[in-house]
Formats: sequence, structure tokens, C-alpha cells
Amino acid sequence: MAKRTIVSMPGDGIGKVVLEETIRVLNAAGFEADYVEGDIGWEFWKTEGEPLPQRTLDLIEKHKIALFGAITSKPKDAAFDALSPELKEKGLVYSSPIVGLRQHFGLDICMRPCKSYKGNPLNFIKRGVSDVIEEPMVDAVIFRQNTEGLYGGVEWSNPPEKVYDALMTHPKFVKNFSKTPKEELSVSTRIFTKKATERILRAAFEHAKNYGYKNVTVCEKPNVIRETSGMMYKMAQEIQKADYPNIELWNTNIDAQMMWLTKNPENYGVIVAGNMFGDIVSDGFAGLIGGLGFACSAQFNPDSGIGVFEPTHGSAPKYADYETSIVNPIAMVESACMMLDYINEKDIAAKIRKAVAEVIAEGKVRSYDMMKMTGRPDVVERGAASTQQMADAIIAKL
Repeated sequence: MAKRTIVSMPGDGIGKVVLEETIRVLNAAGFEADYVEGDIGWEFWKTEGEPLPQRTLDLIEKHKIALFGAITSKPKDAAFDALSPELKEKGLVYSSPIVGLRQHFGLDICMRPCKSYKGNPLNFIKRGVSDVIEEPMVDAVIFRQNTEGLYGGVEWSNPPEKVYDALMTHPKFVKNFSKTPKEELSVSTRIFTKKATERILRAAFEHAKNYGYKNVTVCEKPNVIRETSGMMYKMAQEIQKADYPNIELWNTNIDAQMMWLTKNPENYGVIVAGNMFGDIVSDGFAGLIGGLGFACSAQFNPDSGIGVFEPTHGSAPKYADYETSIVNPIAMVESACMMLDYINEKDIAAKIRKAVAEVIAEGKVRSYDMMKMTGRPDVVERGAASTQQMADAIIAKL
């Protein structure tokens, strides 16, 4: 069988080192692939005015599967200031390349598993009856609609006349905002479509059915955001009743859900939400299993077969220049395992996950976050594992 070609996109900051170490783990586990590097990120924005060059889109279109490290994004004014002088007169506006990837390829299904590793000193604990310390094992999978909602990019400051006139047709806008000067208004939209909403709901229910989860929770805010959140929950009720009667459908509000995370996280299985609330609740669950050093994700389009796999942590530029890299690579390694699952290399994925679990349970090799240290350059001297040493330990277990 010919080797598969994977597009590797290191991106910015620590993305480069965690991706490099993850590829070492993949090689050691016996996954045979060729890697072609795709340009993406802040440096290409500064020098080309485009953080997601067309040549990178072409690579992904051709090879379908990509591993992505991390991205740096900054506010509008800071992004403009970073441009090369010759680009500043071209009217360029920075937009996140990862959001651009999602929308360009229709990667509307985002999957973020949050599962506890036994022996991880960062696992969530709580005090039970008679002051007994309990450590509930979290096993939640968040399905986040990835291309619509508040991240859809349909927004304005000082909205155009046509937009303003349309807003003025809504009685609540007239009542609450019509006296505000137009130039003082900023408007962001939250758009849900039935097609994309059904796709993310069905993906969540299918995952629950295939992997034995007993419930699917719609985590939105239908009591206030009645049209969009309300549509998602109503569609979930219809889909559950017609096609998944053996899976319980739960409904939580995002604010209450964040409270319940630290009350009974073990009760939740599959959670599905729109873009913003899915982002929030997945980071909340990630905190219960050790933080962003353990938070992996997949985003894919079932129709095209294109998938991009990335940790959910950022580029952490303050750590990127350390002489010895200290960041935890497990989130990137786990994202690569999700890639292996996606391309039906499940045995290799299981082997890597087993090795990671053994390293964590053994407790001899721990990154600075697992040792509850502040991320300073001297943590390796104080006993924390470097990024490379953590990868070495996983490879040794393999």
C-alpha cells in the first residue's frame, strides 16, 4: 500500500515543537506517511498579508488530511501594525486562518473529547460524603458546530445603511438601540442553518450510539436565545424521537452547565452545541482532565473527507523562545490519534493512547503543568520533563 501523505502545518509558537515531537511518536508507533509542510500563521500575515496562503489550501485539497500545531491571532489594530510597511496601504484585514480553513472546506463538525487519565495529578477532585475525596473519571465528547454562529464572521462596526435599515425593522432594536448613533454601533450575528445544525446533531447521536454513551446533551440557551438555540433543541428532540429513542436527550443552559461541571461531570457523555458555547464548554471540560495540555480536537467534513486535527491550546509565544521546550505535547499526540481513528488506523491509535496512559500512570515523567509549576525556563532543571523528554517516554512505552 502506498504511503499516505499528511499535510503538516506547524503554525506559530509552540505549534512547531509539539508537531515535530508528535510526528516522532507516530513514526515510532509504526505509522508510515510522508509529510508535506503547509504554510500558515502569523509570519505569513506579516510578510504576505495572508495567514492562510492559497498554496496551503491546495495542499489540503489534494491530500485531505492535515495535522495542525497552533496559531497566533491578535486584535485588529495589532494585526495591522504587524504588517510589512508595503502591505499597509492595501486595505488588508486579518482573520483567523483556522476559522478560514473551517469555512473554506466546510469543516463544520468539530469533535473535542475530554477523558481523564488515571494517575494524572491534574484530574478534577471533589469532596464527598464524610469529607471523602472523590476523583470522578470524566469521559465527555463535545460536538461543536464549527462554521456558523458567532464565529461566522458576519459583523459590522458602524453598519451600512442597508444593514441598519434591516435592524430597524425589529421592534426590540427600535426600542433599545434606535437612539444610539449608527457610528457607535457594532453588530455581530449568530446564524444557524437547519442543514448544518442537523449535521452536528446527527454526528453527536451517531457517536453516542457507536461508542455506548447513554445520553446526548444539547448545551445552549434556548430560554433567552430563542431562535437559534431554540431551533437546535427542537431539532434534537425530533431527531432523537425518530432515530435514537434509546439515547436520552438532555437540555442544559450554558451558564448552568459550567456550574454543573464541578458538581457531577461524570454524568455527561456526548454534548452538542453551537460554535461559541461549544468552545466554552469544551475548555471547561478540558480543565477537569488536566487543562489544555490534554485537550485535543478534530474538525472534518464527512462529504469531502477532509479533516484537520489540532490541539486546542494556542501558540503560547512566551514559551516558544525557551532554549529547551517545556510544553506538554500530549494534546497534540492525542489529536494525531484522532487523525489515525479518522483514517481507520485505529490499532496504531490505540497503541499510542495506551503508551500515553502508561506514562501518566507511572508518574516518573511529568511535564511542568503536571507538576503544578509555573512555566519558567528553569522547570526542567527542577525536575519537569521537557517536550522532547515526554515524547521520548511515550516512545519508550511503545
